[in-house]
Amino acid sequence: MIAAWTCCFACNTQNTFEDAVKTAVIKQMQDYPESTLKDLYKNFFQDRFGPGHLVQDTASSGNYLRYELASFDRVSGAYYEPTGWEGHYLRVNLSIIKENLVPYDVFFDAFVRSVNGITPPSTEEWAKEWRNIDAVIQKMDLPLAHCEADRQEIFNKLEQGEYVMHHSKTFEENYSPHYRIMEKSIFEKEIKPLLSE
Repeated sequence: MIAAWTCCFACNTQNTFEDAVKTAVIKQMQDYPESTLKDLYKNFFQDRFGPGHLVQDTASSGNYLRYELASFDRVSGAYYEPTGWEGHYLRVNLSIIKENLVPYDVFFDAFVRSVNGITPPSTEEWAKEWRNIDAVIQKMDLPLAHCEADRQEIFNKLEQGEYVMHHSKTFEENYSPHYRIMEKSIFEKEIKPLLSE
């Protein structure tokens, strides 16, 4: 009986993981049909690592955010969207600052504090998780451009102990992304209410 329950629990856990990954992939492909495997990787990576790699120096991060805000007039897309298969973090569109829905200081403070409490996985742990995510994506048989070349590039980086990847050129050309990663509970408590006013 215990063995059967353990097996059943393991199956349900696997199904839950696969379903969550599929849901995240389907959502991204609906919203951004020109996404490549690199862009899917970035989505799942952001949910595990948050904005930590972007906020190593607060002053530089602030300067770059102001520079980026000055570089565009309008941004399309949702004001916010979840990352990865667990949704620990959100991509928050910089248009909410441009449209004066959220003051710059409030946004930047929430963004910087989103780094607090992050305990990122080791490269080995993340590589293992990505292999599991990638296996689900492969089963979905999506028509992703340059998929095998991207897959090889991702695994080569992981083998070298690197894990940060940028959006593909195709994604940048089609969607001109301008956002920051924010921790979900901070966003929901401090930023989301301002969007509803």
